Amino acid sequence: MTSIYDIKIDSLQGKPINLKDFEHKYILFVNVASKCGFTPQYKDLEKLHKDYKDKLVIIGVPCNQFGNQEPGTSDEIQEFCQVNYGVSFLITEKIDVKGEHQHPLYSWLTSKDLNGKKSSKVRWNFQKYILSPEGKLIDYYFSITKPTSSKITKHLK
Repeated sequence: MTSIYDIKIDSLQGKPINLKDFEHKYILFVNVASKCGFTPQYKDLEKLHKDYKDKLVIIGVPCNQFGNQEPGTSDEIQEFCQVNYGVSFLITEKIDVKGEHQHPLYSWLTSKDLNGKKSSKVRWNFQKYILSPEGKLIDYYFSITKPTSSKITKHLK
């Protein structure tokens, strides 16, 4: 089984992110978009990031596969996140989270054969995947689940 820490992905600025740097912390992956009804969840994601920064890493993953709601360039996405929501958590390059060109990160998150826990489909923007400090998938939550929901924070207490 592939480890989550072996997967390569770049930041929004094009710099490699070493997921191994986040070993021993929870990781919350969220596919994000700037023009979605769930976009205001950026505010709660930032709150979660600040409240749990010692034990949780939030990684926003821009994706334009749901209603073309993330059409911007890397610079436009970064500016949108900072100006509108003061986002200080990590944002990756824009990727595909499903389909023929699915990024290996989302292949791992959505395939039981790879993550050892469960398979899922990314149904819309702001679907959330939480991983344990050991790099194991704990669970995933659909867009409707707020980042500050007890369904997520119970793992961080």
